[in-house]
Amino acid sequence: MNEKIGVLGGGSWGTALAILLGKKGLDVDIWLRDEKQVDEIIKSGENKKYLPKVKLPENLNVMTDVEKAIFNKDIILLAVPTHGVRGTLMNFKKYINKDQVIVNVAKGIENDTLMRISEIVKEILPENKYAVLSGPSHAEEVAVDIPTTVVSASVHKSTAKYVQDVFMTPKFRVYTNPDIVGVELGGSLKNIIALGAGISDGLGYGDNTKAALMTRGIFEMARLGEKMGANPTTFSGLAGIGDLIVTCTSMHSRNRRAGILIGKGLDLDEAIKEVGMVVEGIRTTNSAYKLAKKHNINMPITEELYSVLYQGKDVKDSVPNLMERDKKHEMEDVVTDVNLKW
Repeated sequence: MNEKIGVLGGGSWGTALAILLGKKGLDVDIWLRDEKQVDEIIKSGENKKYLPKVKLPENLNVMTDVEKAIFNKDIILLAVPTHGVRGTLMNFKKYINKDQVIVNVAKGIENDTLMRISEIVKEILPENKYAVLSGPSHAEEVAVDIPTTVVSASVHKSTAKYVQDVFMTPKFRVYTNPDIVGVELGGSLKNIIALGAGISDGLGYGDNTKAALMTRGIFEMARLGEKMGANPTTFSGLAGIGDLIVTCTSMHSRNRRAGILIGKGLDLDEAIKEVGMVVEGIRTTNSAYKLAKKHNINMPITEELYSVLYQGKDVKDSVPNLMERDKKHEMEDVVTDVNLKW
């Protein structure tokens, strides 16, 4: 395999995947906006800002020349934060040809339009094949070859399998899935629940509380996902419950870390500054709240987090508010089963 890869974005995840592909012997160019950061990476041989102490393969090139990073590549790896995707594609689409496969690894929903990233890409690059790579995958672990499994999702089976072939290694297993809506929403919405899990930790609550948040959280995710056209089963897989588990329980998770800080009393801006990286779940909470209203979906955890992040509600009131809601059945589908006389 002699694929050439252009990576747009030199954060932790873009860098980790570039390292993975470089170790496979593929030609990889990473574009970064910050010339000073590029110089530091070239000088040290590592991305000290995002993945310190991890050496970059020699066949991995770092640059600020986006035309060079994109030119003659088979795959364009889109590794910029969700809020930067539209601007990045609009600015650089003149360098992208229709035969290049766009692989997105950001996890979020655009605030203003409420569009998933696949929808943004289709609007700006309608002729390009697209796949999303998602699942429980901390960059810090992937970069040092800790076994990881993810999902390649595309509306085109051949594209999903192509991405699977390019990215798969003995330590990085890739499955395929046709449910691009479910995979994108799973990766996006779990960040909201991870914020909540972090807040719970910051408030000093225990494992019982976090387990409840995660379990009810996956119900919220699947409920909205199904309404938006996703297959509910996807939320039981790697891009759903898998990503939720790793993001809610690990200190590698910037969403959980931000939540812990908010739970301990820091305001939103202070928490973001302390984490020092993009916290996708904060913007996604805004988008998911609007989507829930648009589709008339009950998402109490998301609504509670929205009130804390955007309406100044005291975080200490959140758990009591959730616990004291009206009594409900755990699973309405089970209770309303016509074959169950209960």
